[in-house]
Amino acid sequence: MERLVIVSDSHLGAVPDSVEEAFLAFLDQVERLGDGLLINGDLFDFWFSYRRVIPRAGVRVVARLGELARRIPVAMTGGNHDRWGGSFWETELGIRFGSEELRLTLGDRTVLAIHGDGLAEAHWRGRLIHTVTRHPLTSALYGLMHPDAGIWLVKRFSGHLADSTKNAAILDAAAARQRIWAEQRLAAEPDVALLVMGHTHRTALTEPRPGQHYLNPGAWLDGLRYAVASPAGVELSRFPG
Repeated sequence: MERLVIVSDSHLGAVPDSVEEAFLAFLDQVERLGDGLLINGDLFDFWFSYRRVIPRAGVRVVARLGELARRIPVAMTGGNHDRWGGSFWETELGIRFGSEELRLTLGDRTVLAIHGDGLAEAHWRGRLIHTVTRHPLTSALYGLMHPDAGIWLVKRFSGHLADSTKNAAILDAAAARQRIWAEQRLAAEPDVALLVMGHTHRTALTEPRPGQHYLNPGAWLDGLRYAVASPAGVELSRFPG
């Protein structure tokens, strides 16, 4: 790949229909913007890969991504709302999926993609929730529930899958902690040229060391934000929805 389109935090299923319609239009334009697509977590406000059923919310986006993945590489990381992708994305759609992180090649450089939940939470409750929801026993027990009951339960408690504050100062502080974590990770891995994160819904683009960049493209649900990365650099953009 030479131009990687990056988008994060759409939370489809919990946003107005216009946000999903804009995302579908965006997918139609991805091949004009680049030659690869990275969705860096929380594409859906909830997703679970059941053995025999597919969640109804966002099914048009799932189908469109499957079509796109037949033409260009598509990769996806799991976020705190849709980490439980299992083998569905790769087996059924040919989309590379990492529940925690992914490494991609851009030109001759390495891109590391991590959603970022559990790294910048200030409150102990947020860190505890991330530990519990990541545990294999949690997903195994949840998978035993009837999908209708399971999805109802998640919608009832969706706001507790992370710190759900809307306080700007708290969110800015979380974004600052995430940036510090990212810069430390880049220092520890000098072969990584671009570290991509999401989760905080705060746009960020820094170059903490020569030739190494940290990127948070911001949230699609907040202004239809995305980014395009190439070996030459990173461009922050907003889709004309």
